[in-house]
Amino acid sequence: MARSSKFTAVLLALCFVLPVAGCAKKKKTATTEDAAYGAGTGGADSEDALNGHGGSLERYRRGLGPEEGGVLKDVSFSYDSSELDGQARDVLSANAAWLKENPRARTEIEGHCDERGTVEYNLALGARRAKAAKDYLVSLGVSAGRLSTISYGEELPVCREQSESCYQRNRRVHFVPPSQ
Repeated sequence: MARSSKFTAVLLALCFVLPVAGCAKKKKTATTEDAAYGAGTGGADSEDALNGHGGSLERYRRGLGPEEGGVLKDVSFSYDSSELDGQARDVLSANAAWLKENPRARTEIEGHCDERGTVEYNLALGARRAKAAKDYLVSLGVSAGRLSTISYGEELPVCREQSESCYQRNRRVHFVPPSQ
């Protein structure tokens, strides 16, 4: 009986250890497809040469925002509104043009708000802002399957001062590569 118990214990241990040991991450190697879009390449010069867009897809993949020279620009909103004004439509039209030129690019559309209002209200408003931006991009010919939305409400401000100019910067839709 003791021998059987030891055998069972070893067998159970192997059942738990082997699957975990086999989960080591593989190092990603650049494929020809990646190289065509600048992923896994040697640097800015090779990105520019390979992807033909001045490294824009690689800058996008790194999630650079407009302040860091990112590709897709943020859209601003009026206080307590998810309506797209003329300037927002212009920005979204430029973003749609880039997305159409880069048909493999996907984006997550983040809805953000300023700190005024309840957490629940701001999450709902952020969701409406993200949806308005997505719907407009789809109306311009970007596939809905390449776009996802999320609301952060007031949780990820770009500015923390309590001033109208700061509030305006936080009332936005921001575009990022979807998380892996």
